[in-house]
Amino acid sequence: QVRLVESGGGLVQPGGSLRLSCTASRSIGTGTAMGWYRQAPGKQRELVATITGGGSTNYADSVKGRFAISRDNANNTVNLQMNSLNPEDTAVYYCMLRILVATYWGQGTQVTVSS
Repeated sequence: QVRLVESGGGLVQPGGSLRLSCTASRSIGTGTAMGWYRQAPGKQRELVATITGGGSTNYADSVKGRFAISRDNANNTVNLQMNSLNPEDTAVYYCMLRILVATYWGQGTQVTVSS
């Protein structure tokens, strides 16, 4: 079993920035995929960004050019730098770790973009 702990959410004004971090309770190695998903009220959970052990990234079209995902395998951490935030980015953000066929989720962290 793997536990994922997220941090860095909060309230920010439109145009502002936030950095989310997620730390795994065990070594994530280079054979795993990590990422961030989000779920807004009344909507389905959706992909935000993913990163493979080798550093290949994938982003939702809605966040391309504004968000950047990175990982630190030595510290079992994945980060999401979010810039130029807008109200449509308001959601609970979930960290994801995939090891072979198993997928693990964090408890979620709230991001609210509002003036």
